Amino acid sequence: MAKSKTQFICQNCGTVHTRWAGKCDGCGDWNTIIEDDPMGGIGGGPGKTPKKGRAVALTTLSGETEEAPRVQTGIGELDRVTGGGFVRGSAVLVGGDPGIGKSTLLMQAAAALSRRGHRIIYVSGEEAVAQVRLRAQRLGAASSDVLLAAETNVEDILATLAEGKRPDLVIIDSIQTLWSDIVDSAPGTVTQVRTGVQAMIRFAKQTGAAMVLVGHVTKEGQIAGPRVVEHMVDAVLYFEGDRGHHYRILRTVKNRFGPTDEIGVFEMSDKGLREVSNPSELFLGERNTKAPGAAVFAGMEGTRPVLVEVQALVAPTSLGTARRAVVGWDSSRLSMILAVLEAHCGVKLGQHDVYLNVAGGYRISEPAADVAVAAALVSSLANTALPADCVYFGEVSLSGAVRPVSQTAQRLKEAEKLGFARATLPASSTELPKAGRKGLFEIEGLPDLVVQIAGSARKLGKQAEED
Repeated sequence: MAKSKTQFICQNCGTVHTRWAGKCDGCGDWNTIIEDDPMGGIGGGPGKTPKKGRAVALTTLSGETEEAPRVQTGIGELDRVTGGGFVRGSAVLVGGDPGIGKSTLLMQAAAALSRRGHRIIYVSGEEAVAQVRLRAQRLGAASSDVLLAAETNVEDILATLAEGKRPDLVIIDSIQTLWSDIVDSAPGTVTQVRTGVQAMIRFAKQTGAAMVLVGHVTKEGQIAGPRVVEHMVDAVLYFEGDRGHHYRILRTVKNRFGPTDEIGVFEMSDKGLREVSNPSELFLGERNTKAPGAAVFAGMEGTRPVLVEVQALVAPTSLGTARRAVVGWDSSRLSMILAVLEAHCGVKLGQHDVYLNVAGGYRISEPAADVAVAAALVSSLANTALPADCVYFGEVSLSGAVRPVSQTAQRLKEAEKLGFARATLPASSTELPKAGRKGLFEIEGLPDLVVQIAGSARKLGKQAEED
C-alpha cells in the first residue's frame, strides 16, 4: 500500500504546501500553516486497508423523475431566489458582510415556516440564547415555535438533531464557529470548517432535512474558509447591500435545483426585512429627470427586469492624467467604452475626468449596460439631459457596433409599466415583431447614439437662443 503523504494547509486561504513554512505563499500571512492528514477527518478514508467494494446498479438517463419536494417559507423574495423554496435534504450556504442582515432574514424565515407547522431548529454559535430571543422579539417572531440552541460542537449538534422528530429545516449560524473533537485545530480553520460542513451535509442527505449554513465573508467579499465548501453544498446565496442604503439584495450564485441568476430585494427597517416587490421603483425613486449625464438602463436579473439609473460626470481634468472612478460597474468595461467613443465616434475624453455611478448602490454585471453608460457619458459631456421617458440597453463591441441582448420584450414591458414610452436598443433585435414598434430608436452602432444626443443638444440650443 502506498504511503500517505502529509500536506500542510494555510488556515486562512486554504493553500496547500508540500512542506511547512512560516509565511503562506497564497495570502502572505505568517504562522497560519499547519500539518493536515488528507486521510483523516469526517469524509476522509479509514486508516487501514480498505475493504473490497461492492458493485452498484447502473441505469440510463431516460426514466421517470420526480420534482424535488420543497419547503416554502411564504417570503416571496426568498422563495424566488431559492427556486421555489428550500429543497428537502439540501444544504444551502448563505454569505454576506457582518451586520448585513443574514441572521435577521433567517430568523424571519424560521418563524414563517414554524407558523406553517414545520419543525425548525435554529443553532446559534455566535450568540447566546438570550441574544437570539431579543432579536426574535424585535422581529415579532418570539411567539413562533422555533426550537433554539446555542452550541458549537459538531458531535453535540448532530446528537441534538437526531433526537425526536426529524426537523424540516436546520439553521447553523455560523459554520466558522463549528469545531469537532476529531480535528486538532481551532474553530474557524480550514480543517474545522470543512469537517463541520461535511458532517452537516451528511445529516441533511441521510434524514431529508433542509440545512442552511451561514458563512462569514473575507474583505474581498468571498465566503471565508476552504473554497471546497461552496462545491459541497447545493446552493450558495450572497446577501449584499450598502450600509448607506436601506435595501438589501439576496443573490443566487449556485443552485442545483433552480436558476443561478435570480435576486430578491429587501428593505431594512427597525422591524426587520421587508420584501420589495418592484425594485425598479426603489432604484428610480429619487431620479432627477432634468440633470445631464443620467440614463435609465433596462436590465435583467434572472427572470426579473430591473430599471436602474446610470449616472456619469465628465469634467475637464486639472491633472496630467485624467481620473476614472467607477461605482457599481466594471472599471475595465468603462475604459473600453471610452476607447470606442474616441476611436469610432470622435468623442475626445482623454483630457476629462470621468466619474460613473449606479444609483442606489446597485451593481451591474450585465454587458447590456454599455449603451446606457455611453449615453450617460455623452450626455454629461454635451451638458444635455436625456429624454426622461427613454430607457437604454445594448452591448457595444470594439468595432463600435451595438449587439443585441436577450429578453428584449421583458425589458420593454417593464419600462412601459413604469411610464417609459421610448427606448434606444440594438437594431438587430429579433425578439420583437416588426409591427407596432412606436417609440423605439434602433441603432446599429455607437455613432448613431452620439448623433441622436448631439441632435437633441442642437435643438435645445436653438430653442434657448430663440427664447
